[in-house]
Amino acid sequence: MATTTASIDIDASPDRVWQLVGGFGSLPDWLPYIPVSELSEGGRVRRLENEDGEVIVERLQTFDDEHRTYGYSILRAPFPVTGYRSTLTVHETGEPGRARVEWSGSFTPDGISDADAVALFHGIYTQGLAALVQTLASAAAAR
Repeated sequence: MATTTASIDIDASPDRVWQLVGGFGSLPDWLPYIPVSELSEGGRVRRLENEDGEVIVERLQTFDDEHRTYGYSILRAPFPVTGYRSTLTVHETGEPGRARVEWSGSFTPDGISDADAVALFHGIYTQGLAALVQTLASAAAAR
């Protein structure tokens, strides 16, 4: 089993960040390389399409609005891993108007090395968190 975690501090309140990322179907609102998200099974399954039209199907496993976190698993995806589980959490930093967002995952590489699988998902998480910062900055500038 391989794991990776990426985190970033953001100049926005934890509540504001959670408002944007906390919906299981909200990836297209802040993640440009996922333009399509369709919910089914009462909002517990999301069908995503990336920019290349590849389909990713994920199941919500845990959701805690009070603690600003959710966990999910991949049911189907073009990634060379099995047993994928991930968590997205928005933390308080102790500084007013700042949040820390953490995206972590565990998975078993399938046909690639642990290091290559970790690099793949760490890159996805890091790029995704950078896109989140850009989305929030653009929204703040538009106000």
